[in-house]
Amino acid sequence: MIFDSTDKKLLAYLQQDSKQTNKELSNKLELSVTAVYERIKKLEKAGFIDGYIAIVNKEKIDRNFVVFCHIKLVKHSQDFVISFEKEVNKISEVLECYHVSGEYDYLLKVIVKDMAAFRTFMVERLTTINHIGSTQSMFVINEVKHDTAITL
Repeated sequence: MIFDSTDKKLLAYLQQDSKQTNKELSNKLELSVTAVYERIKKLEKAGFIDGYIAIVNKEKIDRNFVVFCHIKLVKHSQDFVISFEKEVNKISEVLECYHVSGEYDYLLKVIVKDMAAFRTFMVERLTTINHIGSTQSMFVINEVKHDTAITL
């Protein structure tokens, strides 16, 4: 597949607002509606577009307490890593989980209602996962920047 500047523009527009109609996109790109439709399908099929989502306002659903948790496993064996990753994927409060380099093994982005909910999360959900050696948590004071679009 050839990925050209029009595809880049199209992806940028879709990242800004994926609910735009093909007609709106065709006007911006100066292409026919059919050409826009075909390009979108081509980008989806080639894996450039993983999906479409709605970004929910955390405050409106009373989940605006964001915490970053560093996790250190007791041992770096394959079994421990696979087990931890399988279990953390089951926890709905964990929005993101990254296996990272450095002093800690994982970085989690957790979203809950408040400090009491975070304590419950730690005691009843996170620390019940086997093989966790230690944790360190950092609470978000203010969200300075939150982009979802990748510059192309």
